[in-house]
Order: sequence, then structure tokens, then C-alpha cells
Amino acid sequence: MLTELIIFRHLYAVLHSRWEALRANPERGYTTETVIVTALLAALALTAVGIIVAKVVSAANNISTGSGG
Repeated sequence: MLTELIIFRHLYAVLHSRWEALRANPERGYTTETVIVTALLAALALTAVGIIVAKVVSAANNISTGSGG
């Protein structure tokens, strides 16, 4: 399985457990909300880094070194 899918599956599991904790104890809502927002921001950051790395690697592979046969 791809590493990204494993990360998203883990994030889903964390979010699900936090959501269940919120439903069990409504007074913990602020903490759960903070964790959910942080997890979503982390997922977005990982996605952005993946896109940037892919573009940089692609650009690096297209650099001509002038040593072609």
C-alpha cells in the first residue's frame, strides 16, 4: 500500500477516535476540534510537500547536462 494511503488511513483512525471521544464527553469539544483541525492541516501540508517534491524532481530530471552521447 502506498505510504500516503497509510498516512491518510491513520489520520482517519485518529479523527474517528477523537470524534467518538467528543460524542462521549461534550465538554472536551474544544480539544477535539483543535486536534481535528491540526490533523487536517497536517494532511494538507503533506499533500503540498508531495506536490512540490514531485515538481522539483521533474524539473531536475529535465535539466540538460550537455553530456548526451
